[in-house]
Amino acid sequence: MTQLTVNPNYLETDSDRVSLITDHDLYLFNEGTHYHLYEKLGSHPIVVNGVKGTYFAVWAPNAGQVFVKGDFNDWHQEGFALTLREQSGIWEGFIPGMTKGSLYKYRIIHRYNGYAVDKADPFNSHQEIPPRTASIVWDTDYPWHDREWMENRAKYNSLDAPISIYEVHLGSWMRVPEEGNRFLNYREIASKLSEYVKRLGFTHVELMPITEHPFYASWGYQTTGYFAPSSRYGTPQDFMYLIDHLHQEGIGVILDWVPSHFPTDQHGLSYFDGTHLFEHADPRQGFHPDWQSSIFNYGRHEINSFLISSAFFWLDKCHIDGLRVDAVASMLYLDYSRKEGEWIANQYGGRDNLEAIAFLKRFNQAVYTHFPDVQTIAEESTAWEKVSRPIYDGGLGFGLKWDMGWMHDTLKYMSLDPIARKHHHNLLTFRMLYAFNENFVLPLSHDEVVHGKGSLINKMPGDYWQKFANLRVLFGYMYAQAAKKLLFMGGEFGQWQEWSHDRSLDWHLLDNPMHAGLQRWVTDLNHLYRQEKALHELDFSWEGFDWIDCNDWEKSIISLIRKSKSTDEAILVVANFTPVPRYNYRLGVPTDGFWQELLNSDSHDYGGSGVGNFGGVEAEEITCHDRNFSLNLHLPPLGILFMKVNSDRPETTISA
Repeated sequence: MTQLTVNPNYLETDSDRVSLITDHDLYLFNEGTHYHLYEKLGSHPIVVNGVKGTYFAVWAPNAGQVFVKGDFNDWHQEGFALTLREQSGIWEGFIPGMTKGSLYKYRIIHRYNGYAVDKADPFNSHQEIPPRTASIVWDTDYPWHDREWMENRAKYNSLDAPISIYEVHLGSWMRVPEEGNRFLNYREIASKLSEYVKRLGFTHVELMPITEHPFYASWGYQTTGYFAPSSRYGTPQDFMYLIDHLHQEGIGVILDWVPSHFPTDQHGLSYFDGTHLFEHADPRQGFHPDWQSSIFNYGRHEINSFLISSAFFWLDKCHIDGLRVDAVASMLYLDYSRKEGEWIANQYGGRDNLEAIAFLKRFNQAVYTHFPDVQTIAEESTAWEKVSRPIYDGGLGFGLKWDMGWMHDTLKYMSLDPIARKHHHNLLTFRMLYAFNENFVLPLSHDEVVHGKGSLINKMPGDYWQKFANLRVLFGYMYAQAAKKLLFMGGEFGQWQEWSHDRSLDWHLLDNPMHAGLQRWVTDLNHLYRQEKALHELDFSWEGFDWIDCNDWEKSIISLIRKSKSTDEAILVVANFTPVPRYNYRLGVPTDGFWQELLNSDSHDYGGSGVGNFGGVEAEEITCHDRNFSLNLHLPPLGILFMKVNSDRPETTISA
């Protein structure tokens, strides 16, 4: 708890003089470059001259009066009056005796029209469990034990590292059915999630937004608490324990973060001080038609300070390893999801949101300056250029970008009857025309298994066996591609039901050999991906990828080579997207030697039929595909092979 020394007589006469805010803080805040506002604004338990209490500070420049009301005064409307700090728009004050755990809100009265409203604290780190909406006086102290991870995470988060992300919604990953189907809390989920993710070989988890949100069914994408982990699962310290535990098990944590819009709930940011303080006043700029939410006014410097401070809070106080920024496309375009006449052009008459673009650049620059060992990831669904390129090169400055095009094309292809796939072969190969324009993550995310889209396995055509085989080859193809990987929970074992936030995943399916086999396949893919540098070191360069044959559309077969920085390492990948086994299929390879079959999705271990190459194939000096050496392979039905030159014939392989 912070200890301040001030005039001992202030408690009776000058309580407004206690402040954590310096003149320099005000300057940076108004300039839009104060990125640690969580240390200044909000509520802070402190001790002043031996007296415990809480310091409050809130930005409400158009208020005529601001009070703190709460359980300390039985929620009387005119509680403790805060004092305006000169012309800064910040109201502050110290309440003796009000300590950690106290409930409160701000009573804000507009200076002219008498409009009065009770607001939650925009900077609180803890709130009541929804649907209750009061803020809670709290601290962010926590005894971290992840020093080893934090000192070494630069290599785990680097662009040449294996990054395989398991996307999780905490409220529905696993529940406790015998206790009313309740959520697991942060501490309960810590050991279960870390053990599971570590066993399956994922390198990172990505948490769908845990920032506090009043409507559970928004999955966190309608945020009111930009500095508060959701109280549904515990306290801020419980959340920190979860991150700490994952780090100690060698697992990175990425957090979904939503600076694109916020809900219009009365207790939140909307119309905060009787004016459109956080959002644009004109609904053509400030209201989102798709989500019925408010859009931040990125042209206001204080909003830049607020949002980047939120990002810093999670990276600084909670040791988050990356921020996946949601709905970037909605920020970039003024006419996003709007009809003609429903939007306002920029100063040059264009559709680009210049203020949002400037904000995103400032955000990325600030993050990478202060936290060079983390990543920012853009969920951006358009062809905007250089999203993941440096700002000095004309980019937005993100480290990574979701490849939504790959996701749409690949799922469309995989949903086709194999008979028709040869007519749509370009859906598999088109990605390589742009694959290295950005630093891509391949997402099979929650968005693809909700709102009637069905589960991944139900998107696959064919009978029961073929659905699993198709899903195995889909996952194998994803891991073969040059990019980082993301898979939403449940997909790894073939959840039949479409994802629902109101229930747990169907873990009982793992009692079925086919589901267990699919999970083993994902596990082995992850371990091979991490083990073989050729599968991750050069994800963002043509030097790491080479087609063997991308033109065998008639048989729906593709073959490629993945390469590492070391020229003597290469992984051959061959995928057959039809249920017809292809025997004696000749394929050119770059070198002679024995090509070991590292993985075969058709192995009995995974629920396959067992068609394979008995551990590997010796290359022959027969020219094929413009290469001096070639292999005579047996390609499994709806299967994919991963092979590597090995001078010693292995006794056993993960293969058919």
